Amino acid sequence: MKNTAIACLASLISCSSVADEYLTFFMAGQSNMDGYGYVSDLPRNLTKEQDVMIFHGNGVFDNQENGGVGQWDKLKPGHGTGFKSDGKANALSERFGAELTFAKAIQQQYPNKKIAIIKYAVGGTGLALNTGYSNWYPNFNEGKGLNQYDFALETINNAYSFIDIDGDGEPDTLKPMGVIWMQGEADAHASEASANAYLNNLTSLMELFRAALRTDDLPVVIGKITDSEMGEEDIMSYIERVHLAQQLFVESDNCATYMSNSDTYSYGDDPWHYTSESFIQMGKDFASAYKQAAEKCGFGVE
Repeated sequence: MKNTAIACLASLISCSSVADEYLTFFMAGQSNMDGYGYVSDLPRNLTKEQDVMIFHGNGVFDNQENGGVGQWDKLKPGHGTGFKSDGKANALSERFGAELTFAKAIQQQYPNKKIAIIKYAVGGTGLALNTGYSNWYPNFNEGKGLNQYDFALETINNAYSFIDIDGDGEPDTLKPMGVIWMQGEADAHASEASANAYLNNLTSLMELFRAALRTDDLPVVIGKITDSEMGEEDIMSYIERVHLAQQLFVESDNCATYMSNSDTYSYGDDPWHYTSESFIQMGKDFASAYKQAAEKCGFGVE
């Protein structure tokens, strides 16, 4: 499945007709990328439909059905945890994530361009095998051998399979612009081994995403994970090791930046997920960090 998805996507990127071009951002990770903000908390200016397209791949645990299926739609609130798609219709939830304010900020960075987001995120998922509820390890072969990496590729492949994403009757092209990644809590929680393996696993996964999107210098933004330190249990005993891995990855990659403003975010009614206000800020911070990454490696738009 992995090789098939990459080959199919490669063909689609290189063979699509040139018409409306959408600058396309892949947003992925675990629950704080999925989004736990409440739509009811949004200010009025964020409740309206945006002139931005989104393909949100259906999120499932390893070896389950319909992972990565979806439909293109205009971006609006409801693409947080609880969102579902059967590949024919999208069912919005009462939650949102960083995509709303990220899209607005990116649109300001590229005011004369069309913007698209591809999103795939599932809570509690780790990079290492046997970490969290499911994993992103590329060589996973248990059961059907389908995990978060496969479903992420399926999401990308499905998104690129649409010739006309906005329904105007004309073909569209998707130009890969960046990977926005928010994940690591599961690896920092599970074990010393999973935290120690994080640098190699993160490096491998980001290179595979770049290969799938056929852009070697694709900018990558890594979101810094944080520990709420709520409750009696130390929920992320190995967070410092994951922080170091994230920093080392960014330092060694000319097209990557570290979004560390998450240190200022507040937590809601559980020790794992941020407040609505923090998810609103997260999108802005990711957009700002993306601009730095693009400038860092000279990645631009013609």
